[in-house]
Amino acid sequence: MSYIGSLDQGTSSTRFMIFDHSGSVVGQHQLEHRQIMPHAGWVEHDAHEIWERTQEVIIGALKQANILASDLVGIGITNQRETTVAWDVKSGLPLANAIVWQDTRTAGFLETLSDAHKKLITHRSGLTIAPYFSGSKMHWLISEVPAVRDAIAVGNARFGTIDSWILWNLSGGVRGGVHFTDVTNASRTLLMNLETLDWDQELLDIFEIPRSVLPQIKSSSEQYGLTDPHGPFGSAIPIAGILGDQQAAMVGQVCFDRGESKTTYGTGNFALLNTGTEIVRSKNGLLTTLCYKFGDQPARYALEGSVAVTGSAIQWLRDQLGIISSAAETEHLASSVATTEGVYFVPAFSGLFAPYWRSDARGVIVGLTRATTKAHLARAALEAICYQTKEIMDAMVADSGVPMTEMRVDGGITGNALCMQMQADIMGIDITRPLITETTALGAAYAAGIAVGFWSSTDEVRTQWKQSRRWSSTSTEETRALGYTGWKKAIERTLNWVD
Repeated sequence: MSYIGSLDQGTSSTRFMIFDHSGSVVGQHQLEHRQIMPHAGWVEHDAHEIWERTQEVIIGALKQANILASDLVGIGITNQRETTVAWDVKSGLPLANAIVWQDTRTAGFLETLSDAHKKLITHRSGLTIAPYFSGSKMHWLISEVPAVRDAIAVGNARFGTIDSWILWNLSGGVRGGVHFTDVTNASRTLLMNLETLDWDQELLDIFEIPRSVLPQIKSSSEQYGLTDPHGPFGSAIPIAGILGDQQAAMVGQVCFDRGESKTTYGTGNFALLNTGTEIVRSKNGLLTTLCYKFGDQPARYALEGSVAVTGSAIQWLRDQLGIISSAAETEHLASSVATTEGVYFVPAFSGLFAPYWRSDARGVIVGLTRATTKAHLARAALEAICYQTKEIMDAMVADSGVPMTEMRVDGGITGNALCMQMQADIMGIDITRPLITETTALGAAYAAGIAVGFWSSTDEVRTQWKQSRRWSSTSTEETRALGYTGWKKAIERTLNWVD
């Protein structure tokens, strides 16, 4: 029997999952890695540690599934986007810690860009000017790390997002690893031209990044190379799919048609709307990005809204405030009160992403009274997840002109039935969760499987999507409007905290 493997390298952990032809999971293994925060606003990962975890989870998943690596007909890769690595092709080692997508150290540099350059970058890349993206992270590594500059000078430096680092290592590393990325990851760098799907020389010049250090941009579904027989698989297997994690979830949710959307609830929230082959320029604070490109077929584009802090707000309640001992307690605690009694929590720990794009914003809790309890705070944290998602989806409707009647969801928080009911009530639409919830890893598996013929087409994988649960709104329009007005007032406090 044949299977597809999927390497899912996320912000907090790495896992390898093995899927059969029906899309069911037959084996998996997952390990966390360290979050390194040397200064306020800085977030780093040890890329070498991530590669070590990658090897361990591959071996562990194969063992759990009780299959041989040779039973895999293809491998897909999906990854935390924007996180940036620089490494030396001679030593095979990172030249510095990877700079994580949440990192805000480059905000000052971006403020020095001229208005003309900002306008050019946004038009060519489809992205707003924010430290979230990879371009300014690469500029920082070149400017501030002597080892990076030295490696560039002798031609040994390679840059990439995490997918490129994993692909290079899996395909041989110092023994001849390939240096590629796919269009979805490249579209998150501020350096790729949305129309040509190639690195844009003017954008490279603005960020002072030599083209020679960057990976070649490929489609999201094609054979990039074979796994190194000396590596964790012990055999040569086609590596045939690469997708940034949010685009992978779109594929896993089979959102292949224009107007289809999904929201992934993880460390942050990420909502995408498929705009087909049309590049839709947002007028409401969203990003224009790649949805996917399969082989020689035309690229599909998307509008995206990103929320920096959603699931991590629940972690904050646990780790910093200590009002819960596990994330699973949140639903029970929040259910013990009927409302927040006017408490709003805006968890702008890394500033605010879409639709505001204010890196200077800070988190606030407003509406506190002597009667406020930890249950009200827990419920307010869940509401914050839902309100931030509503703001993004409203912007998508405004930009696209496509009315939204339901939203497909995935990710950890979707296991919280109260939060999903709140989401339906706050937005006034149906929320639906798939039967197979591991949509990010599944999307990368689909991309690889289609490339190697394991699945015949997107039409075939579409038939595998099945609903596990649906939440319908029970709120009135008046109740929704009143709650949203209070949320917008809390947002104003967040944006004006300096004053």
